Amino acid sequence: MLNRKEIEEIIPQRNPFLMIDEVEEYIPGESAIAYKYVKEDEWYFKGHFPGNPIMPGVLITESLAQTGAVAILGMKENKGKNALFGGIDKMKFKKMVVPGDTLKLEVKIIKRKGPIGVGEAIATVDGKVAAKGELTFAVVQ
Repeated sequence: MLNRKEIEEIIPQRNPFLMIDEVEEYIPGESAIAYKYVKEDEWYFKGHFPGNPIMPGVLITESLAQTGAVAILGMKENKGKNALFGGIDKMKFKKMVVPGDTLKLEVKIIKRKGPIGVGEAIATVDGKVAAKGELTFAVVQ
């Protein structure tokens, strides 16, 4: 289990844009499972939407990307590098994510060639799919 401090040793994101709270497990270069504990006081709920807070789909996608980044940047040869979006494919949003939810984030690296790769990503709440799709990434300095 990695806490936020240990996550920050692997990926470069910081508050308020670090979108994962802990990593349950990861296999460098292969997969990662992380969690985002969605709290009432998240910065984005002030405007999305007042009186009806819903986590934006782009931030669910970012949470998945950061989970995948733990897997890919956890490799020794990628230490100190960054993983950028190269594409978002087949992303579907199936369930609203609201304050109090625990978002389970799972990413499996399904393709890799040099610095480019693809992760199969799925976010769930209480075992129900909130979002899923494929994330293409590029590892850069």
